[in-house]
Amino acid sequence: MRTAAARKSPSARRAQIQRSVPRLLKPRFGTRGKPEESRAAILKAAITEFAEHGIAGARTDAIAQAARVNKALLYYYFKDKDALYEAVLDHVFSGLRAHVMPVFESDLRPRQKILNYVAEYFDYIAANPRFPRVVQAEWMRSGAKGQARMQRIGKKYFVPIFEKLAGVLREGMEAGEFRRVNPMDFVPSVVGIIIFYFSAAPLMRALVKVDPLSVERIRERRAFVLEFIAGALFV
Repeated sequence: MRTAAARKSPSARRAQIQRSVPRLLKPRFGTRGKPEESRAAILKAAITEFAEHGIAGARTDAIAQAARVNKALLYYYFKDKDALYEAVLDHVFSGLRAHVMPVFESDLRPRQKILNYVAEYFDYIAANPRFPRVVQAEWMRSGAKGQARMQRIGKKYFVPIFEKLAGVLREGMEAGEFRRVNPMDFVPSVVGIIIFYFSAAPLMRALVKVDPLSVERIRERRAFVLEFIAGALFV
């Protein structure tokens, strides 16, 4: 007489065997054996936590849990919460730099360079809508430590981008493609028109009952931003 186990179908027996395999034999996330994956998971979780609570309110316990690593491993990669926040800032701004700097190295005319720069900037933030909230709230109330962070990030990321963008503006003005503008006014205005929309997205969702981050709304906003910049700058 066949046993109950013998009567099971082959697929059922395979499923039972797989369930019986000890968990320790399965790949575990968050070990020192996979440093890049673990570090990336911690940064991703930290972005969410810092965006929601700021650096003061963020909890490393919550970050470790969301990243599926133990807290000791988090401190293995980042010595403390400040170091983790610094790493998040580098992650955010190095990504932005990688997106926009190639635009300035192209052989395009100033008009197209400006449009491509704005489009790349917008697309980067649209793909990472939490990034503005990670940065803005903390820097608006930053003390001495925050000022030091701002200076480091500014020198490493903002200044090179600003200098390239200012050069494109001067080139366009000299060629008669752009109206006369001061880069010190124009560049922050470009950043503002992109960043504020995503910073204010939670409020807009609550007030107007429309998802400001839907695919359709983002497409409309992107077209508006490009048209607005062109109207403000192009002759």
